[in-house]
Amino acid sequence: MNKHKIILFGLLTLITLAFACESPKQEVTPEAITFPERAAGMTIYEVNIRQYTPEGTINAFAQHLPRLKDLGVEMLWIMPVQPIGMEQRKGSLGSYYSIADYSSINPEFGTMEDFKALVKKVHELDMVIILDWVPNHTAWDHPWINEHPEYYAKDTLGNITYEADWNDIALLDHTSPEPRQAMIKEMKFWITETDIDGFRCDHAAHEIPLYFWEEATAALDPLKDLFWLAEWDEPRLHTSFHASYSWELLHLTEHVAKGEKTAHDIDKFIQKDLARYGKNPFRMTITTNHDENSWAGTVFERYGEGHKAFATFIFTAYGFPMIYSGQEVGLDKRLLFFEKDTINWEDPKKLTSFYTKLVQLKKDNEALWNGGFGGTPLRISQDEWVYAFQRQKNNNQIIGIINMSGEKQTFNLTDASVAGKYEDAFTNQSYTLGIDESIDLKPWQYLILEKN
Repeated sequence: MNKHKIILFGLLTLITLAFACESPKQEVTPEAITFPERAAGMTIYEVNIRQYTPEGTINAFAQHLPRLKDLGVEMLWIMPVQPIGMEQRKGSLGSYYSIADYSSINPEFGTMEDFKALVKKVHELDMVIILDWVPNHTAWDHPWINEHPEYYAKDTLGNITYEADWNDIALLDHTSPEPRQAMIKEMKFWITETDIDGFRCDHAAHEIPLYFWEEATAALDPLKDLFWLAEWDEPRLHTSFHASYSWELLHLTEHVAKGEKTAHDIDKFIQKDLARYGKNPFRMTITTNHDENSWAGTVFERYGEGHKAFATFIFTAYGFPMIYSGQEVGLDKRLLFFEKDTINWEDPKKLTSFYTKLVQLKKDNEALWNGGFGGTPLRISQDEWVYAFQRQKNNNQIIGIINMSGEKQTFNLTDASVAGKYEDAFTNQSYTLGIDESIDLKPWQYLILEKN
């Protein structure tokens, strides 16, 4: 064998050995699902740390995480946890929304290490956590008042001003770049230091220019996949936010519950809202939250015996549903806003199973998913007090029939395309839908029908 053949043989041997020793190829995994798709089937849950437990601490709340996991909620919105201002404080404990230091924890709630541990536990349970953020104003004893008075809005006399009757807060002026940059820096802290998954932004467009949110999301989104919820009801916010509040729908359902509006008005609202917002935005739907409970009344005061019917509506017909602390056990008092007022977790009305079922229905049925990930609601009757709808996404179809009155009603199908046999998700009772088949409904009765 000549020299060239020996060299060639050696090279071929090395190549053969290399292939023989090569590790099996790794399977290519798809990219991780990101927001908003990650939240497609999620229900959001608002956490009021102060009132959640007798201790009113982050660590005491953390003991409820397994229960919330069993409830099925996957996104926790934590009301502000920062120190509350002392100057012009309302009540003895003050408002969560009067923030004296953006990058610290209210010592009444615990420590920064407690909060970081909470975030870690939430993530271990495959849940996500967003923090309530207050960009509109600070407390009067926030360091910026003295160090950067130019950050604040002024009246005609040059005095720092405040919003309406909320004299415990000082209004910021985000038309200047400096306060915007300072605010974004504070938000970045919570992402990089505590690993939160996003923000619920208080008064997101009140005295706040839209370009602030463009700058904030541009600066913060590269740090982590974040979810953005705006406390505002205006389509333009969705240039930066995934979700917004459907305040109008909340108040409309209250009017329907009182007999002042009808199911026709519900349908008109949904059609108008879809035209204004489109199908993709998440429109957060609620029957209560911290403001409504404390200032307007409990769900029992505002909806009476219809509270379950309207909860079923917001979970199944339209929107991105939310549960407020204690709602799942029938919170039947207006929680004090500026004082300690612990929630009773005894569940005398046995509502936990009801809300667990709603959350599970949302999660299991693609047709009911949020925004454009779910099916568009199409009304299937013209009964004045019955809101009946079809939602379909791919091969998943859900029919909802909700009596929105305290009187017996009759459902009459007007859409022959959904005729067929179904089973109610709550009772497992069978129903036949047809143009010639009517269904008698008890006061406030709700049916969520799946194909039999």
